[in-house]
Amino acid sequence: MNLYEIVFSGQIVPGALRERVEANMITLFHADEQRIALLFSGRRLVLKNNLDQAAAFKYRSTLERAGAIVEIVDMHLDMEEVELAPPPDAPGFFRPAQVNRRLQVAPRDAYMAAFVDVDAPNYSVAEVGSALQEPKAPAPAPRLDLSQMSLAPVGSDLHEIKKPPAGPAPDTSHLKLC
Repeated sequence: MNLYEIVFSGQIVPGALRERVEANMITLFHADEQRIALLFSGRRLVLKNNLDQAAAFKYRSTLERAGAIVEIVDMHLDMEEVELAPPPDAPGFFRPAQVNRRLQVAPRDAYMAAFVDVDAPNYSVAEVGSALQEPKAPAPAPRLDLSQMSLAPVGSDLHEIKKPPAGPAPDTSHLKLC
């Protein structure tokens, strides 16, 4: 049994007002305006998936009556087979000694045939826990000239700097309060 999904890309039925379609969608999905505004961002969004054919057509007709154009997509896709890398103990597994060899690209289809002449380096992946950079040399200690400095003997007075005495108080005899 094929399963289908309902996909919406923000398109509305010709002649419909976007505000009215948004209001209809708010009612249908019981959502707030911000969530519905995200639906009209232009991105391709899956509204519902794992539907049988009858349910998918029912969803599409309901959404089209609300003013939204949706697409029914078959979820059964022809999967491309992917060749997995060999395990580390298998012959032909990539070893760090092969780092300087160049990678040969074999085309899998007509599109990839355009890249046959690409000269690509064959990069490796470091082992788990290995250092990716050389360690930095420690920074040299700063050169300080301390020959002009000395220490006072234990218990000596360091003669704190005293503040100069305050000047005379201002003359306020001519001032009166009314």
